Formats: sequence, C-alpha cells, structure tokens
Amino acid sequence: MQTALIKPIHTNTDFEVRSLDVVDNQEPKKESILSYLKYLIMGLLFGIILVKSEVISWYRIQEMFRLQSFHMFGVIGSAVVTGIVSVWLIKKFNIKTIRGEKIQLPTKKFNKGQIYGGLIFGFGWAITGACPGPLFAQIGSGFSVIFITLLSAIAGTWLYGLLREKLPH
Repeated sequence: MQTALIKPIHTNTDFEVRSLDVVDNQEPKKESILSYLKYLIMGLLFGIILVKSEVISWYRIQEMFRLQSFHMFGVIGSAVVTGIVSVWLIKKFNIKTIRGEKIQLPTKKFNKGQIYGGLIFGFGWAITGACPGPLFAQIGSGFSVIFITLLSAIAGTWLYGLLREKLPH
C-alpha cells in the first residue's frame, strides 16, 4: 500500500494549491486511457442528474433569484447539509481515501475578497442562468448559447490569474 502526503506548493489568502508528493520516492501508478472510462461514466451520470433535477434550467434559476420557488434552495440546501455531514463523518471516524491515504482538510481563513468574488459569481449566475457545475450539462442538452458563458468563465478565470496579486486581500 502506498502512502502519500499532501504538501502546499503555493499559499495565499484565497486558496491553497496542493500537489500529491509520494513518500518513499515511489512513483504514482499511471492510469491507462481505458481506466478513464469510469470518470466519463460518472460525469455522464452527474450530467443526467443535473438535467433530471432541473438545476440546469434557466427558469428554475430565475425562480430562485426572484424568490418565487423553493426548488433550487432545496437542492442547494440539501447539498450543503450533505457536505457538512460528510466532513463531520470524515473527521469523526478518520476516514481515508480509497487508496488508504489520510484525508487532510486544511482550515481556511476568511477575507473580504470572498465577499467580492461571491457577489460577482452570484451576478453572473443570475444573468446567465448558469454556474460552472452544470455548464457542460447545459451544452450537452443542446443549449449552444452556453458556449458564450463557458468562454466567458474561462476568460474570467484567466483574467483573475493575471490580476490576483493586485486584488484586495
């Protein structure tokens, strides 16, 4: 069994980029192209769930932002509760990854940039009817106009990378 430590490469107040460094100088096992099929299947299943639960619907998203329906709040709320319970279980029972590695959950420090980022994210979500999670499900469902949103998200991420050091911390 292989053990691994997660060590920070670069740290700033916004997030931590982490890399998997293998202990004992052992190389991680490389996966074949065929083994990536499981990721494709999981992605397809996730996309189907997004479509069937109507969370990719522009109308459902607009209902949420206009406070006209509980549907999206229920979906988001249940995801938050699931996340809280999952993290609690991981910490309480010291659950390890499928490869037997210890799960490390770093503590995050709050900063005002998170408020600005959240507002920009929310405005973009309300205007476009799309957040990054379901973009590909929307495109796969035939909403080709979402390509503009996808390209805008990529451009915004690139711009953030350029300006990150100059933005408020």
